[in-house]
Amino acid sequence: MADVRIAVEQVDRAGNGLTATYTGGLSVANTYLVNNEGRVILHFKKTGAGACTVTVTTPGTVDGLAVADLTASVPATTGDIFLGPFPTDQYNAAGEQDIRFTLSEITGLTVAVLRV
Repeated sequence: MADVRIAVEQVDRAGNGLTATYTGGLSVANTYLVNNEGRVILHFKKTGAGACTVTVTTPGTVDGLAVADLTASVPATTGDIFLGPFPTDQYNAAGEQDIRFTLSEITGLTVAVLRV
């Protein structure tokens, strides 16, 4: 299992806006890291036959109790979902500026990482 960083693209009002770059070739064996300043959005698209569960790690605690990880389902074939933003105190590990997520199924799956 490798940690793989995905670059964040800044959305703005300049020019014609942003044409997002989608990352494919994902793996269920990897953990994906994204720099998070609290304004990050993940946009997943799925054309493959199986649904994918995205699990975003929540290393934070409340009153010393672990917060459950965030999970979301990207539907099969026509899946198109946005996740975020991710508050840094709940989703970034102590001393880090990243969120981490894993994937359960990657056939026909792509992701764009956007900062608003």
